[in-house]
Amino acid sequence: MILRELLRSTDIVDLNGDAEREILSLAYDSREVKAGGLFFAIRGEHADGHQFLDQVLKKRAVGVVSELDRPPDFPVAWVRVWSVRRALAEVSRAFYENPDLYLVLVGITGTNGKTTTAYLLHSIFEAAGIKTGLFSTIEYRVGVQAFPAYHTTPESLELAAYLAEVAHCGGKAAVMEVSSHALAQSRVWGFRFSAAVFTNLTGDHLDYHEDMESYFAAKRRLFEGTGTPPPELGIINLDDPWASRLLDMPLKRRVTYGVEGDAQVRARHVSLSPAGIRAALTTPGGKIEIESPLVGGANVMNILAAVACAEGLGLGRNAIREGVARLRQVPGRFEKVDEGQPFLVIVDYAHTHDALRSVLETARDMTRGRLISVFGCGGDRDRTKRPKMGEVAGTLSDSVVLTSDNPRSEDPILIMNDAMVGLQKSGRPYVAEVDRETAIRKALEQAREGDTVLIAGKGHETTQILKDGPIPLNDREVAHRILGEMGFSRSSG
Repeated sequence: MILRELLRSTDIVDLNGDAEREILSLAYDSREVKAGGLFFAIRGEHADGHQFLDQVLKKRAVGVVSELDRPPDFPVAWVRVWSVRRALAEVSRAFYENPDLYLVLVGITGTNGKTTTAYLLHSIFEAAGIKTGLFSTIEYRVGVQAFPAYHTTPESLELAAYLAEVAHCGGKAAVMEVSSHALAQSRVWGFRFSAAVFTNLTGDHLDYHEDMESYFAAKRRLFEGTGTPPPELGIINLDDPWASRLLDMPLKRRVTYGVEGDAQVRARHVSLSPAGIRAALTTPGGKIEIESPLVGGANVMNILAAVACAEGLGLGRNAIREGVARLRQVPGRFEKVDEGQPFLVIVDYAHTHDALRSVLETARDMTRGRLISVFGCGGDRDRTKRPKMGEVAGTLSDSVVLTSDNPRSEDPILIMNDAMVGLQKSGRPYVAEVDRETAIRKALEQAREGDTVLIAGKGHETTQILKDGPIPLNDREVAHRILGEMGFSRSSG
């Protein structure tokens, strides 16, 4: 496309150079620039794209988009904009011919439950015979392909490309987690959502957003419209204290869900067991009997969110029942590790105090003996949640192994010390072990018949992020291997 046409929806301050050049590709990473490409110079947390302009020119880019003034004698087109991230999103959509307009695009935001809700909705769409893309913390599913996720929500350039491929493969819908970072950084700016889902809001990412008000404001943007009209359908968790501040949004339609109060989609006659969930759901369209292999009260809420959205989009009761029943497991979300051992081993992604509380309460309901937990807190992240996580772990577990969880640039011992404050407050016995693999071994070796070992924090992740970079570490694989070394083996019968 021609540069001038690509910029049609972009708020331009100034344009110097040839606006009639054909643009063959887009890039915001200088390493990805190609001849005939347009480069977006973004000043990020760790790097400034303007530092690589010489490299961009050597690769024969034909233009640069920036928030800064054009350097003297710059040899190719320079486009100055008010917001380079919004410009990237707008130009990316135009370059890929606005694929979101041809899809039912569902965005899910909140602190906890986004991933499982997204998987449930994807399963319901597929049960309805609708090819659907999925963009989650775990993976991106596009057509018949699946790619490991590098962000909960892709950058706008990749998102536009992925959505175009979904449509090209015959897809009619896409379900995606929309993180607060993505909303604050305009990764979904200009994308038109058909429906927005709010799960809940608890303390997280305050290292980035500074306070809960700013955190909520970022989440609220999905319902306000991201440079577009608001979504026509809003799905809101009425049990959450922040819900009232979304109910006043100018949405054409809204559906509330919850287990308390007068939500429109509610669960009645709930049966929870290690085999799954059975419940009768009351909805505006009538009652729906559901059965799910997922376990725990938190998944009741995730199911309610997905059902409320699916019914609001008119997907039909048969598709809802079948889609909920089809989803047997979400990777790293209360995932069982079974080598035939006489105790339960669970791996879960819970990395906030609220999520940890929920998963421990679920584990407690399934435990005949002791509940042993392994957890840590992330480095370079919100320090205020560390003692809270420690107190929750201690209060709800019989024994705790405190360890490290992606310490990043911080000293893992100091991170553990922050969590230890809450652990000591609980008065529960605990062991501190900085090496995560050794910590998992210590927890498994103390387990006896009827006990449950919960390994929390990393879930589906396959690396441990240290000061010098990531190293391979997969809690599920580690647990399988250690159980094998302890003499348990499902394959040996």
